[in-house]
Amino acid sequence: MRTTTLGRTGITVSRIALGTMMLGAWGNRDHEDGERLVRTALDAGVNLVDTADMYSAGESERIVGKALKGRRDEVVLATKVHFPMGGGGNRQGNSRRWIRQAVEGSLRRLETDRIDLYQVHRPDPSTDIDETLSVLSDLVREGKVLAIGSSDFPAEQIVEARWTAERRGHVPFHTEQPPYSVLMRGVERAVLPTAQKYGVGVLTWSPLASGWLTGKYRRGGPLELNEFRRDLIPHKFDQSLPGNARKYEVVEELLRLASDAGLSLTHLALAFVLSHPAVDSAIIGPRTADQLGDLLAAADVELDDAVLDRIDELVPPGTDLNPADADYTPPQLADASLRRR
Repeated sequence: MRTTTLGRTGITVSRIALGTMMLGAWGNRDHEDGERLVRTALDAGVNLVDTADMYSAGESERIVGKALKGRRDEVVLATKVHFPMGGGGNRQGNSRRWIRQAVEGSLRRLETDRIDLYQVHRPDPSTDIDETLSVLSDLVREGKVLAIGSSDFPAEQIVEARWTAERRGHVPFHTEQPPYSVLMRGVERAVLPTAQKYGVGVLTWSPLASGWLTGKYRRGGPLELNEFRRDLIPHKFDQSLPGNARKYEVVEELLRLASDAGLSLTHLALAFVLSHPAVDSAIIGPRTADQLGDLLAAADVELDDAVLDRIDELVPPGTDLNPADADYTPPQLADASLRRR
């Protein structure tokens, strides 16, 4: 397994990271099987494990915590905070009040005394970034958190957070975790260049575009969605959206391209993400050991310029094939009252 340094943290991480969103009620409900999957990834050289408090309402963190018993020091352990964790408006967001509670919950579920990378899962328009960075800095100084990062932050908010940290004497975000795949390249416009400019480490998620780049979904075939995709991300499969209809065409072309290159589509997709110089590690989210084995086999695949050029023809750089796939929408776009007198 190839490794690299995560941004400017000095922390060495594997180029492929294990994402655990599918461990628990959203995917694999068998805890023992989930624990085995985590340990199999570690045995294969993966040392970065990423989870979040909201994945299956904390269940993923509990599975990861059990899996890492006796091996905690081998792992760069990452989790996140932001999304609701129970009723009430104060059990969510990026406030000092909630982050203080949330980090203790994550430490308890993960059965550890520190989190190597604690990430803010989404921006929070109701909370000043100064407030968020202030409490995260306190957690770093207390040793409960070793590095901090953001996820799905637009480039301008990455810059604002960095400016705020410098002006106010806070610990800056060390990493950004954006979605990135052949079908979702919007982050190439500003997020990835901004990360490169400021030395922010990049962990990307969804390299297989929520399953589209496995070849599972083909035109004319059944669109069988699991509970997570059906209930939480239906917009990524809604056939009435032109971008989703276009995915079928692009997938067929990518299958031919991968075959000509002697690769599977999953290997092509993962190698594409890792080919960008801003990307330190690509997070995979397997549900089964077979899926894990297939993706780990892509660790050493490198794409030549001809293949990358053809991908650029199919999905131009900086383009999201389906704009509705975006997982963060600025409030000014979602709420009409914010853009009208």
